Amino acid sequence: MSLLKYESQLREPLVDGNKDYHQVTEDILRPIEAKPTRLWYIGFYISVALLMFGVYSVYREITYGIGQWNLNKTIGWGWDITNFVWWVGIGHAGTLISAILLLFRQGWRTGVNRAAEAMTIFAVMCAGQFPIFHMGRVWMAFFVLPYPNTRGPLWVNFNSPLLWDVFAISTYFTVSLLFWYSGLLPDFATVRDRAKTKLRKLLYGIAAFGWTGSTKHWQRHESLSLVLAGLSTPLVLSVHTIVSFDFATSVMPGWHTTIFPPYFVAGAIFSGFAMVQTLMIILRKVFGLQEYITIGHIEAMNKVIVLTGSIVGIAYITELFIAWYGQNPYEWYVFKENRANLFSPYGWSYWLMMFCNVVSPQMFWFRKLRRNIAFTFFMSIIVNIGMWYERFVIIVTSTYRDYLPSSWSTYYSPTTWEIGFYLGTFGLFFTCFFLFAKYFPVIAVAEIKSILKTSGENYKVKMTDLEKKDSEKFYIEEVEHAH
Repeated sequence: MSLLKYESQLREPLVDGNKDYHQVTEDILRPIEAKPTRLWYIGFYISVALLMFGVYSVYREITYGIGQWNLNKTIGWGWDITNFVWWVGIGHAGTLISAILLLFRQGWRTGVNRAAEAMTIFAVMCAGQFPIFHMGRVWMAFFVLPYPNTRGPLWVNFNSPLLWDVFAISTYFTVSLLFWYSGLLPDFATVRDRAKTKLRKLLYGIAAFGWTGSTKHWQRHESLSLVLAGLSTPLVLSVHTIVSFDFATSVMPGWHTTIFPPYFVAGAIFSGFAMVQTLMIILRKVFGLQEYITIGHIEAMNKVIVLTGSIVGIAYITELFIAWYGQNPYEWYVFKENRANLFSPYGWSYWLMMFCNVVSPQMFWFRKLRRNIAFTFFMSIIVNIGMWYERFVIIVTSTYRDYLPSSWSTYYSPTTWEIGFYLGTFGLFFTCFFLFAKYFPVIAVAEIKSILKTSGENYKVKMTDLEKKDSEKFYIEEVEHAH
């Protein structure tokens, strides 16, 4: 039998169409080399407008104080920390796709890893702003950094979970940025070599760090990728675990739950993959990349979504069970009256969260729905709404009613400036993403080429034909030998 059968022919191609190396380069670099479309300009200007509204909202908060937000006697954490945890969760899929799937040699990551890594970096940039501005006196933010200084014996409180966030976010951002940028080097060199103007040649040449494509460069690139993947893999687990400690290390009913670390990690991957789906479906349509971001990629990500959604559902049920089984009346009150009671002030948010995060992803058990683009796009939005409400439910329903009825706060709703700050982070995220999509290859050209001869559609067809011929030849020889 032929030795050509080193890739399963039962797996669908990861690159559709009759593609060769040159055509891959042309298709993926076309958006960079062409002028931006009207649609790109409309999206970019809307993002910048949102960003400006966010900047003004932050200006109001810094100038007039946190009183601009609708925080009250019991709810000291409102939309700001809800949004912080949500944005950190969004960033998780990029690191998972980049690092863990690289270590497991999953070929389907190559179509989506570049944009997912960029999404991680932009999401972490958005997340990091919320704790800083929540301090109120933002000009004192340097006090959270432990460095030798003139403060003498006054150091940061290493027991504070918020300080752990500083370490987690800064480490996560640094490693993710290195991983993303190192993967871009071969593609920057390709853009540099194809540049038609001196300025583009100069700028992409600087960005490419002198990449020549030599064997030595490729060896070092491969080694660096594996080292960064090894560093990033624990980060996937540790970053959202540390974020969960903001709640789990307290004694607040509804928060001091030991299941939070794994449950937050699963929820982060769940929401992160949903955001990747949202962005990938738009990208493949706008830039005409349907042959590189295939239905197979979308189905693979939907399988991860249904798995992590089921884990999150088990975590919700476990929380309820432990609150009842533990016989702590305050803990059980938070779950029974504040959350699960549909007629309580925030009961609607709990059941909305349950529907979006637990019930709706179960639709992806059906193959037809997993491979449906419109349904996947709709579901990706639903999942991210549900995951936002999960954080809102944890923070607000645990705090709005204190131990004494006299300490119960009125119904919490955000002010215009809280909403504006949140919308501003969307503006920052999409402004960065639009610029990334215009000036950077949104798909890793070099990585697509590396799988083209094993997972490209035309190569799979050729291999199948060769295998058929080999099988027929082998059968004829066996028959002749038998006679």
